[in-house]
Amino acid sequence: MRMSPAPMRLSRGPALLALALPLAVALAFSDETLDKVSKSEGYCSRILRAQGTRREGYTEFSLRVEGDPDFYKPGSSYRVTLSAAPPSYFRGFTLIALKENREGDKEEDHAGTFQIIDEEETQFMSNCPVAVTESTPRRRTRIQVFWIAPPAGTGCVILKASIVQKRIIYFQDEGSLTKKLCEQDPTLDGVTDRPILDCCACGTAKYRLTFYGNWSEKTHPKDYPRRANHWSAIIGGSHSKNYVLWEYGGYASEGVKQVAELGSPVKMEEEIRQQSDEVLTVIKAKAQWPAWQPVNVRAAPSAEFSVDRTRHLMSFLTMMGPSPDWNVGLSAEDLCTKECGWVQKVVQDLIPWDAGTDSGVTYESPNKPTIPQEKIRPLTSLDHPQSPFYDPEGGSITQVARVVIERIARKGEQCNIVPDNVDDIVADLAPEEKDEDDTPETCIYSNWSPWSACSSSTCEKGKRMRQRMLKAQLDLSVPCPDTQDFQPCMGPGCSDEDGSTCTMSEWITWSPCSISCGMGMRSRERYVKQFPEDGSVCTLPTEETEKCTVNEECSPSSCLVTEWGEWDDCSATCGMGMKKRHRMVKMSPADGSMCKAETSQAEKCMMPECHTIPCLLSPWSEWSDCSVTCGKGMRTRQRMLKSLAELGDCNEELEQVEKCMLPECPIDCELSEWSQWSECNKSCGKGHMIRTRTIQMEPQFGGVPCPETVQRKKCRARKCLRNPSVQKLRWREARESRRSEQFREESEGEQFPGCRMRPWTAWSECTKLCGGGIQERYMTVKKRFKSSQFTSCKDKKEIRACNVHPC
Repeated sequence: MRMSPAPMRLSRGPALLALALPLAVALAFSDETLDKVSKSEGYCSRILRAQGTRREGYTEFSLRVEGDPDFYKPGSSYRVTLSAAPPSYFRGFTLIALKENREGDKEEDHAGTFQIIDEEETQFMSNCPVAVTESTPRRRTRIQVFWIAPPAGTGCVILKASIVQKRIIYFQDEGSLTKKLCEQDPTLDGVTDRPILDCCACGTAKYRLTFYGNWSEKTHPKDYPRRANHWSAIIGGSHSKNYVLWEYGGYASEGVKQVAELGSPVKMEEEIRQQSDEVLTVIKAKAQWPAWQPVNVRAAPSAEFSVDRTRHLMSFLTMMGPSPDWNVGLSAEDLCTKECGWVQKVVQDLIPWDAGTDSGVTYESPNKPTIPQEKIRPLTSLDHPQSPFYDPEGGSITQVARVVIERIARKGEQCNIVPDNVDDIVADLAPEEKDEDDTPETCIYSNWSPWSACSSSTCEKGKRMRQRMLKAQLDLSVPCPDTQDFQPCMGPGCSDEDGSTCTMSEWITWSPCSISCGMGMRSRERYVKQFPEDGSVCTLPTEETEKCTVNEECSPSSCLVTEWGEWDDCSATCGMGMKKRHRMVKMSPADGSMCKAETSQAEKCMMPECHTIPCLLSPWSEWSDCSVTCGKGMRTRQRMLKSLAELGDCNEELEQVEKCMLPECPIDCELSEWSQWSECNKSCGKGHMIRTRTIQMEPQFGGVPCPETVQRKKCRARKCLRNPSVQKLRWREARESRRSEQFREESEGEQFPGCRMRPWTAWSECTKLCGGGIQERYMTVKKRFKSSQFTSCKDKKEIRACNVHPC
């Protein structure tokens, strides 16, 4: 499948990739530093200058790129992981990519892009969109993102981490929080980088791989294949750096192709065993039908394997079925630490990748070989609109599986590493021959019993035990030794002491039956891991054959079908129900007729008695939309009663109602009626009259603003006398004084029917500094007229919104 270009910006030039401190925490520690940064500098550059309490020389935190490469290929995807070793943890981080020796205050300083894997853990920073930070501040031990390498010519890249734990900020220029990647030589184009550092660990370590499939209709509902969903048998191996099973940017081998398209591990296992010098253990685990089941219903597929100093990497893959050529797995996971020890535990969430051999875009696309073959690459949410993982916004693909790799034992001499448990201690013990019996004479024992069978039936080391009885203790002050004795051992034919013994591998899985119908033959093989030291010939068989039967009653009208899938869930939640299982037709009849083989089966199933669970309810539905488009309203959600009503009364509520709040509704300005026109302000000549109205409700939340509250118009009295007498002048001044006093009283107080009001008080302080508060003001009665009714004159109150900007 071809990968559509994602809408991400790539910059040019040598790059520095740094994990820095989140802004909120950085400011708490770096006010003084930030004051020194000029206003012209960008926000991203301030992140890199954040200062805090530093601790050096720690090892509990680490930054790594999947596969531990020293080189990157321009434009390729790399999984970057920041982790804390238990019991340590961290709360915050920021991931940013910069060109070398750049400050980050210019757009061209940034290089490469990031792709979010888990939106609940990581997000792009709003004020520095090229950076990735935590979605929520909380305790965490690990985060992962994809980094898309910059274009050719960029040069070396440094991955540098600083994280926050409590109030301590960790920085490191070299060591576990720093990773340097340089651009890959173009002559090596076609493969991704492999670890080139040698392992310095001592002895061997044994691990258990457990695969948890999370691919279900609930997590990936689009076009989910309900009947045939499964994971194929897991195939992989622990190997050296000289062998690659699969890798991003490389081409799928024939074995990888058969796993990816058919789910068959046979060819892949042959390829692995052909690299016997580079492979220590072949990893195999059963298929999983269906793709997801609760762990308490069926154990997750698992396998055990070993690693040593030269073969310290592990790789595996399994097909997501049905699919064109989609798989999940790990490539060259290094289990050797830089401190010359063995990794305790690896937990990795997996997203599907494309093997580049089939161009289908949906789970059940018909076969469409990709010619020429393309390189292996991770699937993205922008590959094709018909893809089940398609997201037009380019969001991350929800993980489909998780693999847990846990160390269960260490064997042989370790490099000053204390064993973790008793099994490790026993396994590390070398056989010791006792020259003489050191049992005290005061302790009377029976003879030792014969050695028990070895706990290991293979060539992996186990232990065996013998016992004796304490018959008498003549002196209680002298302690008697133990009554049990342990000794390391291996399975039959694996003893290191027998020079004529050859060590054999495990049997490869049986080949397909030689015919598709009736009685045929199948075979399996194994190979010699170690020839006898005395030079003798190894006589143990390396091949076995046996009869096999496929569709005993065979005819030209017979068809070939798959094995039965797992049973579906019971149709009833209590009492008697039905369950079904299905299988598919692998090969239609040779004569072209319809396949008569049964492809589905049904049988009864019994669940707990119904009277024990009379009240069985469906999950709550989603909340309905709010009942209003603005302001306060209500919303509801419902659930259904799934159990029968006659089984008993159910008092559980089936509907819930809660308040909902949307942005406040707009409130328009409200005004009183206009007052009467005042008298003319002049007793003679030209003057003016005014009338007023009051604001009864201020506009709020975007409502219509208030219009004018005062209007004027011209007035004209009688003509003024040119030489009025002094007495007339005084009379006129007195009248003007009375009128102005009356006008002042009217302007100071509002006129209402039956009363006169005092002016509005000043607005009160806002009840909130941000996020929307309220202010109030009051108008009280100044004078009631005798003719008015008491109820017509009341104090008044107005409310308006304030500080509506967000906090």
